[in-house]
Amino acid sequence: MHGHNEEARKVRRLPSVDKVLRTPIGLELAQKYGHTATVAAIRKTLAEVRECANSDVSPDAAARDTEKALVKRYAPRLKPVFNLTGTVLHTNLGRALIAEEAIAAATDAMRNAVALEFDVEEGRRGERDDLVRDLICELTGAEDATVVNNNAAAVLLVLNTFAEGRGAIVSRGELIEIGGAFRMPEIMTRAGARLVEVGTTNRTHKRDYANAVDEETGLIMKVHTSNYRIEGFTREVPARDLVDLAHSSGIPLVDDLGSGTLIDLARFGLPHEPTVAEAVAAGADIVTFSGDKLLGGPQAGFIVGRKALIDRINRNPLKRALRVDKIRLAAIEATLRLYCNPDKLAEKLPTCRHLARKKDEIEACARRLVSQVADSLGPDVTVDIADCASQVGSGAVPVETLPSAGLALKPAGGGGALDRLAVKLRGLPVPVIGRIADNALLLDLRCLDDEAAFLHNFSTLNNVPASIPEDGGS
Repeated sequence: MHGHNEEARKVRRLPSVDKVLRTPIGLELAQKYGHTATVAAIRKTLAEVRECANSDVSPDAAARDTEKALVKRYAPRLKPVFNLTGTVLHTNLGRALIAEEAIAAATDAMRNAVALEFDVEEGRRGERDDLVRDLICELTGAEDATVVNNNAAAVLLVLNTFAEGRGAIVSRGELIEIGGAFRMPEIMTRAGARLVEVGTTNRTHKRDYANAVDEETGLIMKVHTSNYRIEGFTREVPARDLVDLAHSSGIPLVDDLGSGTLIDLARFGLPHEPTVAEAVAAGADIVTFSGDKLLGGPQAGFIVGRKALIDRINRNPLKRALRVDKIRLAAIEATLRLYCNPDKLAEKLPTCRHLARKKDEIEACARRLVSQVADSLGPDVTVDIADCASQVGSGAVPVETLPSAGLALKPAGGGGALDRLAVKLRGLPVPVIGRIADNALLLDLRCLDDEAAFLHNFSTLNNVPASIPEDGGS
């Protein structure tokens, strides 16, 4: 009985929902988040306090706790981060950063009515692909072009258009799997195509393709294996060597470049990757590639090639389901226009800027940051300038790396302390994402553009609570 009375007294000491709501903070929260959401949050706060051993709480204190809960609840889930992983095109961090010109164009498209499918000169309905078709054709040398929402959609649409219920011939060595367990054979199945595998994992010959062609063949497909490389006793057939076979058989040759690039990556010290223009010039009837990888634009899938084939693709009802909206089209157009002046690409396009960044420039950045980062972390963490190797990412140029530099953070205490440090950096107002290597948390500075913002963000580290217990337990 005594315990029951004590519990009742604790409950009575809790302020009412109305009292919390009428505090200055409560009134401000109701104005900002709405009466219903604020009342629900206050009730949840009071319920949590009621479960504690000490149920004494003032209306103002309850309002402050409610404010913290509401701020957390309504904070954007898609938040900016500092990508210091060393992977320039990090799939999990959104791949390519968009050029300022593309951001401005997308903003204008969001803010205004636009001539998306309206021919202003003729005063009649137009086609949204017309907004970017001429630019794509100019940059690739293709007869015609269309655009969908990503490269997987581009491949799906091409397969469904030319190989639904028919055979799609692909080398076994090119049946790739990309991120998220997304496999080329499964795309073919969903497209309604019948997969015809030729050759072996490491060696495929032209005769393998020729022997597989029959009256049920819909297309021959080359897939650029950009996310892995087989070395040793290998052989593959370049797309240009399949042109005559495809044309004499009356079937299209499709070259899926995956990441795709409009410029030679050798200018950045990377191995040459086949450009879209080279694939078109080699004779492929259709070439597909991504927009948000090496091209450095928003997510998109491009399909370029012979006009008669692009016309058939555009008549496929799936095209409407896979098309891009006005915002992305505006950003795509602005990004493509930057390629009309290739000498300015490293200045204008973030992806090119990050790939082109020299190691000595990155080392200089590390020297400017090291002491202030060390001061923010305190005496328990050693901060050193370190050599590191960046990679392109998103399945492009998987083996080669770019010499880079960064900061190696080594906390006292080893593994558990290292995990806690990584968690703490992810808890900053703008999370800092590095990678753990060689018993250190490595912050590769290749993709750091705003040093002042980074240091200001880092200076708030003491306000970030520890999220992992000292013993590393759960």
